[in-house]
Amino acid sequence: MRRRSPAAVVCAGVILLAGCAGAAGERAEADGRGQSPAHASSDVRGPDRGGLPPVVDHVGTPDRVVFLTYDDGAERDPSFVGLVRERRLPVSMFLTDSVVGPGYGHFARLRAVGASLQNHTLDHSALRGLPYASQRAEVCGQQYKLHSRFGIRPRLFRPPYGRYDTTTLRAAADCGIRAVVLWRASLNADGALTYTRGKPALRPGDVISVPSDESASLTLTERTRRLLREIEGRELRVGRLEDYL
Repeated sequence: MRRRSPAAVVCAGVILLAGCAGAAGERAEADGRGQSPAHASSDVRGPDRGGLPPVVDHVGTPDRVVFLTYDDGAERDPSFVGLVRERRLPVSMFLTDSVVGPGYGHFARLRAVGASLQNHTLDHSALRGLPYASQRAEVCGQQYKLHSRFGIRPRLFRPPYGRYDTTTLRAAADCGIRAVVLWRASLNADGALTYTRGKPALRPGDVISVPSDESASLTLTERTRRLLREIEGRELRVGRLEDYL
């Protein structure tokens, strides 16, 4: 799998942010807990203003890969572990401590079969507009939780609801985060993809969000299998996001 140089990542981040943001810096959101979409705004236009991490929903790469990311940790479908192992899926799990609760053992099993565990805050608070100390506590607190349980220090962070501001990025950087990850495509409860921007079709480099939805008619495994068929139908494969950021 092709690794990108730091310079290439910075360059790609500049391009991505310029393409993702509207005139007012707005970004479509999909909520990880099934609430109605909203919009987030940010005054950040570059990936390294004052050492801030890039914000990405798409990775510029010639590789025909897309990236599967899963939010919160509310769904703990045992068969999903088998699917990740069977298909060797390099999925990224963005975990919220208050949502995972006593379920960290499930994610230890996922990690053992190739999933990566990343940061989605302690309590799933909407961060934008909160003071620095509160945002830092949410991000660094989950860094501490994941390190104490798994011995890892996540490099990727997803803000709840996709809402962030400059303070979020500063707090994330101070907690050791290298990239803030949003999404261009999101999988709904019926197993269909919706898009935040651009042509409604998967393309190489897309970050796909799979929100937790315990009320969905399809299990997490069934929704993922359906998604994999669509990915493969477009002659794409699943890449490891951490190798590209």
